[in-house]
Amino acid sequence: MSDDKKKFSVYQLAVIGLMSAMVFVATNFRIDIPTPLGKTMLHLGNVMCLLSGLLFGGVMGGLSAGFGSAIFDLFDPSFAPEFWITFILKFAMGFIAGYISHMNGYNGENKRVNVIAAITAAAAYVVLYISKTIIMQLVVLQSKWEAVAAVAGTKFVVSSVNGIIAVIASIALVLSIRPALKAAGIFEKLDR
Repeated sequence: MSDDKKKFSVYQLAVIGLMSAMVFVATNFRIDIPTPLGKTMLHLGNVMCLLSGLLFGGVMGGLSAGFGSAIFDLFDPSFAPEFWITFILKFAMGFIAGYISHMNGYNGENKRVNVIAAITAAAAYVVLYISKTIIMQLVVLQSKWEAVAAVAGTKFVVSSVNGIIAVIASIALVLSIRPALKAAGIFEKLDR
């Protein structure tokens, strides 16, 4: 790789790995909810997806959210076939949160912008997830519209609850964690 291409530092790779692991572990704190055409779940993984973006920016947050969620899917036979879709959707969630919270020089330190970033990212994820559900059910599985509507409705409610919990918890966590990380010089090491 030439010098003009951006490379990840060891610190950045370590943070992506750590936050991916936190996403994976938090997703395991869940309540499975069966639906007629598959299952969905209430879980805490989205908290870590948003937190990754809010703390570390779009790319690092997106990669952390995507990898941690995709690895979770690979350990569950009912989710494993769609791990790559999960990577894309969760990457989008972490990226959006991080991009908005770090744009215009805010660097994730503006509380109001962080709230907007978390809400926007969670809402975008719900829209993407429900769209994926409808497409998979109608086009790939060729389910009847009534069944698709029931599944999409259930998943919308569950995903919205996940999103609300994730926004509230990630904002609370970023307010308590960011000052400690800043005092420890973590952000300076990541900027090198």
